[in-house]
Amino acid sequence: METLSHAITASASPKLSLRQNDNLSRLIRYSHGFSSLNLRTVRSQRRSRVFSKVECDQQSSKNNIDFSEPDWKSKFQQDFEKRFNIPHITDIFPDAHSFPSTFCLRMRTPVTEDFTEGYPSDEEWHGYINNNDRVLLKVIHYSSTTSAGAECIDPNCTWVEQWVHRAGPREKIYFKPEEVKAAIVTCGGLCPGLNDVIRQIVITLQIYGVKNIVGIPFGYRGFSDKDLAEMPLSRKVVQNIHLSGGSLLGVSRGGPPVSEIVNSMEERGINMLFVLGGNGTHAGANAIHDECRKRKLKVAVVGVPKTIDNDILLMDKTFGFDTAVEESQRAINSAYIEAHSAYHGIGVVKLMGRSSGFIAMQSSLASGQVDICLIPEVPFNLHGPHGVLRHLKYVIETKGSAVVCVAEGAGQNLVQKTNATDASGNIVFGDFGVHIQQEIKKYFKEIGIPADVKYIDPTYMIRACRANASDGILCTVLGQNAVHGAFAGYSGITVGICNTHYVYFPIPEVISHPREVDPNSRMWHRCLTSTGQPDFV
Repeated sequence: METLSHAITASASPKLSLRQNDNLSRLIRYSHGFSSLNLRTVRSQRRSRVFSKVECDQQSSKNNIDFSEPDWKSKFQQDFEKRFNIPHITDIFPDAHSFPSTFCLRMRTPVTEDFTEGYPSDEEWHGYINNNDRVLLKVIHYSSTTSAGAECIDPNCTWVEQWVHRAGPREKIYFKPEEVKAAIVTCGGLCPGLNDVIRQIVITLQIYGVKNIVGIPFGYRGFSDKDLAEMPLSRKVVQNIHLSGGSLLGVSRGGPPVSEIVNSMEERGINMLFVLGGNGTHAGANAIHDECRKRKLKVAVVGVPKTIDNDILLMDKTFGFDTAVEESQRAINSAYIEAHSAYHGIGVVKLMGRSSGFIAMQSSLASGQVDICLIPEVPFNLHGPHGVLRHLKYVIETKGSAVVCVAEGAGQNLVQKTNATDASGNIVFGDFGVHIQQEIKKYFKEIGIPADVKYIDPTYMIRACRANASDGILCTVLGQNAVHGAFAGYSGITVGICNTHYVYFPIPEVISHPREVDPNSRMWHRCLTSTGQPDFV
């Protein structure tokens, strides 16, 4: 069996067909220089993104749609329902017995020894979610493919309803709480809110009546490293962990082969696994789910999307993002004060965002102090008559100081490639923040204008802080719904927020590629309006 990172790649590969707009953006982004591109070309290419983006997204099931067929719409909806149908225990165990839910908020008496044996049910309580409840995935009816941010299925922008499964407690459950051993694992890098999610998973499990809850230390590594003992968890243990950042369980990247992980789960008697992580971690969770099914194990594997970059598909946002944007304000404000207090001061702030510039965009928009925002999705030149440096000179001449905000994945075509990967298989990026700082100093020195450049990289300070109130609420609800999904018998799913409602997605549908900022979206247009920056090509 391959290592976990290889299994992740294999698991995700069926969905990894590159979208047309990705081909275009990467062609532009990673080509060396933009001398062959003029403003009109780039703008026309951006407009062409609109239809190609959604066309390829919607056809990720590899079913080509013939729009000339009268019933193409119903066929598309049937295909969508098939793709977004979430796996259930009964798919493998058709005779699996269900029980009345032990989760009922009408009964507020303390949990007793015979509570989990009796499975009390209050038929008068209307707090359960019907299995047929659905949430609308898209809520805007675009009338034209040229409308800002348009997401259309066909060239006529036909309205097609797309429904996904609503999250929440079900009236029937498929696990006896006293027979459950639940495990929680946190993978990847740190992110504000990890402890909040761990806490709520534990609390909700105990409300169901689960008494055997453990944490797997240091990500997937904890399944194979004999020196790492699982950590018993209870409400008493997790009561106050949300008051600090980091992860009670620790984090790490990569891990052992999927077969070893499932072997370890069998040996430990784990039949509920809650995985907190990003795209790679979720691909690993899906591989674990598939292996459990292959072995016909009655195990629920549920993901909770953790990415500070906010780059997971189909979701309004992921936990930690709001906190990152809020904490970024401190760095941007410091850069502004430094720049404003110096003669021809320039503050450069590098924020997180490997493939997606959501943090840089939202932070720039929130601060109102940023003059230039550079993100991976939008091509730019540093030099030339329309380049970043030429505009920076204009800002210095007119305002006297400037603040530049860049995402870590921006400008990778301008820095030397490292040809290295981390434990998760991610390419190690060159430091564009340092590069642009040096280029700014060099440029202003060459043109004979004094400039005082200050560089701030708050990455690890932001990652390590505790979640703010907004993220705290999001983490709480995500943790609760992860447990509800597992007890309802679902596996190979992740929980997210979609159009302000909480839903379950099949993991493959959210890990095919990172979610990116659409340069034609209203939010990016708002950012450009705020900064006043032009096209840098």
